[in-house]
Amino acid sequence: MAFSQEIPPYVFEKYNNGIEIDIISAALAHKGHILKPLYFPLGRIPIAFRNNLVDAAMGDMGDDLSLEGGVYADPAVIYDNVFITLKSRNISIKRPEDLDKLLVVSFQGAEKRYPKWLKKVTDENRFYGISDQLTQVKLLHLDRYDVVLSDRYIFKYFAKQIESLNALDTAEVDEYSFTIVDPDDYRPVFRNIKIRDDFNLGLKKIKASGEYQKIYDNYMGL
Repeated sequence: MAFSQEIPPYVFEKYNNGIEIDIISAALAHKGHILKPLYFPLGRIPIAFRNNLVDAAMGDMGDDLSLEGGVYADPAVIYDNVFITLKSRNISIKRPEDLDKLLVVSFQGAEKRYPKWLKKVTDENRFYGISDQLTQVKLLHLDRYDVVLSDRYIFKYFAKQIESLNALDTAEVDEYSFTIVDPDDYRPVFRNIKIRDDFNLGLKKIKASGEYQKIYDNYMGL
């Protein structure tokens, strides 16, 4: 199954674990399936699925993989993406026009997922998509970019990492919610309908048993 490269605390590539991997592994295991993660840059996840390099993918990065024979499962993990700016910049983001003239850095595929907000930014070459989210945090604090679009917990995780390493002085930030979270944006995609159905059943079971929340709690304490 295709996953993004390192996105702590959701994916720890080196250890084959993280919130996302543990939840999907537990849901599949309910019917005896064994998860074998393969890691790709975010933008290459749908390409890996399209080219039959994997049997499943964690998300489609804005591409409709049903056109490639994919069947969508229930959402396993939901990211809460927000715009983040340095408080000292006094930037306010309430509508797409507020991004005019600003440089935005985010995950690969964000421009496809949020075209209402990022089409003009992308057309004017003010958008930078990068999988390495530690770099996103650094670019903001170094004033190389004006805005980061990120899951708020991922951003906080990496900001703490930077602080603990004394690698860079981090400043206070402002967060701006700009969209209602759509769980469908984070659905795993399978090639096999039965495995998809087994996964959905397993996901319901681990939520009902409390295992799902325990996985979250384990990593939220990092």
